[in-house]
Amino acid sequence: MPWGSFDPDLYDDEVRLAARIAWTRAAFQEHRTAAATSLSVRVMVEARTPLDLIAQATRFPLDELVHVELCARMAELLGGGTEILHKPDELIRDPDPHLSPLMRAADVVVRLYCVGEALSIPLLQAAWHAAKHPLPKAILGTIVHDEAAHGTYGFAFLDWALPQLGATDRAVLADAAERAMAPIRALWREIEGASPQPDSEAHPLGWLRSEAYLETAHASLRRNVVDPLRARGIDVVWRI
Repeated sequence: MPWGSFDPDLYDDEVRLAARIAWTRAAFQEHRTAAATSLSVRVMVEARTPLDLIAQATRFPLDELVHVELCARMAELLGGGTEILHKPDELIRDPDPHLSPLMRAADVVVRLYCVGEALSIPLLQAAWHAAKHPLPKAILGTIVHDEAAHGTYGFAFLDWALPQLGATDRAVLADAAERAMAPIRALWREIEGASPQPDSEAHPLGWLRSEAYLETAHASLRRNVVDPLRARGIDVVWRI
């Protein structure tokens, strides 16, 4: 990474603070995803998922930890991470223990990969294309490269699992997907009501203006999440 190419003193205090907050949040989100991908490996082993699918997923926690370090170092370069309050016991949500092993695995995979990671791919790609400075562009390029495999993984798992699941199981998975999308939609409403972002190449919240971010996000939710789930008989509701 071209760490020496970035001079934070070239940007005013408002832009640096916005950047510190966003890179810190990004590091925290990658940290949460590291925990979730680790859980996904465990529940897939319990469900006796084919070994090739399990083996592919074992690399994902390490990918996420690399992303944590990259985002955290960027925050430090800008002046240090900002405060995030969270409850460690609520970092991720475990599947319902009353579900069968296969359904526990499917629940985690749908929420994590088919919703969260599948939605993130086009947003990260758009951010990478929009980034002007070589350092954030290099960081985003690394994350985009890794996340490409994460975002398609869930549907490969479903193509194996769904022939073993009935209509009731698919309805449970549709509900899981809806619950995973709810906080995403809430975040979008928050962005819509927020003040305009500083217009600078150092600004990192997706490295897109709010309008461009939301336009990409809405289209991506339909194309990368809702349509592929519906095509597999998981009838989630399309709405922004």
